[in-house]
Amino acid sequence: AVNSGRVQSKFSPINAGRPGEVSGRQPRSHRSEALPAPPRLGAVPLLSWLWPWPWQRPGNGRGGPTSPPPRTGAGQPPSPDHGCLRSLLFRDTCASSALGPSDPRSAMRIAVIGQSLFGQEVYCRLRKDGHEVVGVFTVPDKDGKADPLGLEAEKDGVPVFKFPRWRAKGQALPDVVAKYRALGAELNVLPFCSQFIPMEVINAPCHGSIIYHPSLLPRHRGASAINWTLIHGDKKGGFSIFWADDGLDTGDLLLQKECEILPDDTVSTLYNRFLFPEGVKGMVQAVRLIAEGKAPRCPQPEEGATYEGIQRKEAAKINWEQPAVAIHNWIRGNDKVPGAWTEACGQKLTFFNSTLITSGLVAEGEALPIPGAHRPGLVTKEGLILFGNDDRMLLVKNIQLEDGRMILASHFFKGADSSALELTEEELVTAEAVRGAWKRILPNVPEVEDSTDFFKKLRGEDKESECVIDYVEKAVNRLTLRMPHQLFIGGLFVDAEGAKTYETINPTDGSAICKVSLAQVSDIDKAVAAAKDAFENGLWGKISARDRGRLLYRLADLMEQHQEELATIEALDSGAVYTLALKTHVGMSIQTFRYFAGWCDKIQGSTIPINQARPNRNLSLTRKEPIGVCGIIIPWNYPLMMLAWKTAACLAAGNTVVIKPAQVTPLTALKFAELTLKAGIPKGVINILPGSGSLAGQRLSEHPDVRKIGFTGSTEVGKRIMESCALSNLKKVSLELGGKSPLIIFADCDLPKAVQMGMSSVFFNKGENCIAAGRLFIEDSIHDQFVQKVVEEVRKMKIGNPLDRDTNHGPQNHQAHLQKLMEYCQCGVKEGATLVCGGNQVPRPGFFFEPTVFTDVEDHMFIAKEESFGPIMIISRFADGDVDAVLSRANATEFGLASGVFTRDINKALYVSDKLQAGTVFVN
Repeated sequence: AVNSGRVQSKFSPINAGRPGEVSGRQPRSHRSEALPAPPRLGAVPLLSWLWPWPWQRPGNGRGGPTSPPPRTGAGQPPSPDHGCLRSLLFRDTCASSALGPSDPRSAMRIAVIGQSLFGQEVYCRLRKDGHEVVGVFTVPDKDGKADPLGLEAEKDGVPVFKFPRWRAKGQALPDVVAKYRALGAELNVLPFCSQFIPMEVINAPCHGSIIYHPSLLPRHRGASAINWTLIHGDKKGGFSIFWADDGLDTGDLLLQKECEILPDDTVSTLYNRFLFPEGVKGMVQAVRLIAEGKAPRCPQPEEGATYEGIQRKEAAKINWEQPAVAIHNWIRGNDKVPGAWTEACGQKLTFFNSTLITSGLVAEGEALPIPGAHRPGLVTKEGLILFGNDDRMLLVKNIQLEDGRMILASHFFKGADSSALELTEEELVTAEAVRGAWKRILPNVPEVEDSTDFFKKLRGEDKESECVIDYVEKAVNRLTLRMPHQLFIGGLFVDAEGAKTYETINPTDGSAICKVSLAQVSDIDKAVAAAKDAFENGLWGKISARDRGRLLYRLADLMEQHQEELATIEALDSGAVYTLALKTHVGMSIQTFRYFAGWCDKIQGSTIPINQARPNRNLSLTRKEPIGVCGIIIPWNYPLMMLAWKTAACLAAGNTVVIKPAQVTPLTALKFAELTLKAGIPKGVINILPGSGSLAGQRLSEHPDVRKIGFTGSTEVGKRIMESCALSNLKKVSLELGGKSPLIIFADCDLPKAVQMGMSSVFFNKGENCIAAGRLFIEDSIHDQFVQKVVEEVRKMKIGNPLDRDTNHGPQNHQAHLQKLMEYCQCGVKEGATLVCGGNQVPRPGFFFEPTVFTDVEDHMFIAKEESFGPIMIISRFADGDVDAVLSRANATEFGLASGVFTRDINKALYVSDKLQAGTVFVN
C-alpha cells in the first residue's frame, strides 16, 4: 500500500491511529494488517479472475478505452452483470500456465517498493517472469535483522535501499528521490509497504505504480481491510490491484480476484489460504498485462464504497447486544490482532479461535459471568460457550489473560501452569513456520494449537483424547470384566437424558448384570449431530484412506487383545456359549474389521469412454464417496458380530455411524466403544446408544441427517423402518429380515454328514440364527432313519452354563423369547404335528429351552410357515424322486434368505440350487 503526497501523518503498528488530514480519514498501511507468516505457493484453486475490463478489449462492441464504467449497488464490488467486470474461470493448470515466463520483448525495468515475505515472493516471481528488477526499496534493518525482501535482492546483486523515510515535513527528500530516479524504473510495484511514498516517486515511471490491497475495492478502503472483511461478515473477499493514488485506495482498478469467506476464517487463515498465494500471482499477472499493453484502468465507483480505519485494541471490545453470528465475526475479525476482548472476573479477557460449529455441543459447564452479556458464558471441555442476544451459541477455544498468558478456554478455571512466553515479531514468523512443519509431519492433527504436545501425538498418547469411563466390574470366567454402561456419544460415555436406565439381564440365571443408560429421542439427536459434525468437519474426512485403514487394523488388534473379555461379556449378556463366542461372535468380528481395513484404500471409481468419435474422445470419471451418517440397528442374536458386519463396511468407506444395539444385549457394543477410543478413532465417528426400538430405533430411522439405515431383525419392524426412511428423507436402507430357510435332504446323501449338518443348521447358537434351517424336507425312504439319528444326537447335547467349556447349548437370549418358543411349540402340537422330543423350558434357573424336534409337519401349519428363531427342528416328508414337488413346497414362502440341499448327485444339486428361490444355497 502507498501512503503519500498530501497526507501528512504516518501510520504503522507502532503509532497507528493518528488521524490523517484528508476528510478525517486514515491512509492505509498494509503493515496494520498484522499479516501472519504465509505459506509457500502451492496449487491454485478454481476461482474467478475479474479482468480485463470489457470496454478495453478490441472489438468488444462496448466502446473504446474512454468509455466510463457503470455504477454498481451499495456495499458490493463491481458486478459482471453491469458490464464493468467479466469473470473468467481458470482451472489449476490454466492459472499456473498464465504465470509462465513472459515474452522477453515485453520485459520491463521494475522497482519493487515494500517488505515482508509477500514482497519477497512477488520479487522472485517477477524476476522469474523475465523482468529486470533495477532496485529494491525496503525498510531498515530491525535489531540487526534484514527484511526478507532485502535479503533476497542482495543475494541476487540487485541494489537495495533502506531509507528510514522518504519525506520530511510533508515534502519529498531530494536525495532519496534522486537515488530512485537514477535507476530508470519503468514501473513501480508495491506489494506490501508500510512507508509513505511521495507522489514524485509514484508518478515517476512511464507506466506509473501499482499496489496490492486485500479487499474487493471500493469495499474496505483503508487500513485493516482483512479484519473488516471478516467483522462485516462478508460472504466474498479477495484482493484488488490498482493504480497508485495518494494513499486513500481510490486509484483506478487493474484487476481483482475473489474468494469465498469460510464461516470460521480468521485473518490468518484467509491470508494464508488465498490472499498471499493468489495475491502473488495477481501481482505478477498485473505486471504482465502492463507489459503487454493490455492493463485496464477502471475508475472505482463510489457507490458501495466503505472506509474503515486501523482496528485498534481499545476499539475491539465486544458488544454483547448482538446475535451470536455478529459476535463470532467480531472475534474472528480481530483474531490475532488486535484481539476482541471483554471484561470478566475482574480482568480483561481476549478471545481467539471462535467457531459457530456447535452441533452436538451441550450447553452445560461452569458459568462465567460476563457484564453486559445476554447470558453467562459456560466453560466446558470443548471451550468457552458464549451466547448472543438471539440465544444462539458460539464456541471460543483460546483465551488470553490480562497478564499476557494464553490458555485453552476449557482450562479457564484451572489456571495456567506457567507464565506465558512473549515472542518477538520475528519469533512469531518462526513459530508459524514451525507450526506448518508440524502440520506436515502430523496430518492427522486437525489444528496445531500452542498447547499441542507433538511427541505425545506421535506416540499416540494424546491425553486430550482420554475419556473418563464409569465401569461396572465383575469377576467372571477367571477374568475381571470392566464394562462401560453409559451411552457413547461424541467420544464420551454419558448418561441418557433424565438419567434414564434399565437393567440388562443375565439369561443364565435371570439376574441383573447392571443398569444401562436408556437412550431417549434427544440422545439420538445429539449422537447424529456428533456423527454429522465428525463427517463434515472432523479429522475422519481429512485423513487419507490408508490412515483410515490403519486405524481399523489397530481396532481389530485391540479386539483380539480383548478377545476373551469380549467373549465372556457376550456369554454373560446374550447366553452365547463361550467357546462359540470366542471363535464366532468375537473371532469373526475381528476378521471382519481386518478385511474391511484392507478395503479402505482400494475403493476406486471408473473411467468410462462415452464417445470414441474423433477428434473428441470423451471420458466419464466416477468417484465413490462416503454417504455421511449411517444409522445401524443391530439384533440380539450376534450382538458384536452384527455390529462388525455393518460398522466395518461403513467406516471403511469413510462414513460415520450411530449404532443402536439391541436393548437386551448392549454390553459388548459398549465395550467395543471403549476400544475405539484406544484405537484412536476420532470422536464422533462411532456413537453407540442402547435403547428401545420403538423410541431410539424409530428416531434414527426418521432422522433427516441420517443418510443410510442398516437393519437386521423382524420383517414387521423392517417394513416400518422402510416406511420411515421413505417418508423422512428417502434415505438409503438395507434390510436383513426374517427367514424360513428350507433344507432338502435327498436319499442319496451322505447320511451321517446330513444329520450332523442338519442339526447344526437348526441348533447352532441355540437356534438364534438368521439363516437357520427353518424347515427340513426329508426324502421318504430315509425319513425315519434321519429322525432317529437326530433324536439320538439331541439327547447327547449338554445344556448348561454357557461359560462351561463342555456346554454346547446355552440359555435363550431373554425371557420374552423363551415364552414365544413355548407358545410356538404349543401351536404345533395343537395343529397336529408330532412332538418327538423337547418343547419345554428346562427346569432350572435362567431361560433354557430344550432342543426340540417336530415331525409330520404339514404345509398349512403355522410352524411350517413361520420362523421360530429357536432350537426347533421342523421336519416334513416328500415322496421319493419327486424333485419338482418338493421344490414347489420349499419355495412356497415369503422368505428368501437361505436354503440348502444334500445329495451326492451333482446334476441334482445344480438343478435344485438353480430352482430354489433364495439368496444363498448351501450344497452339502
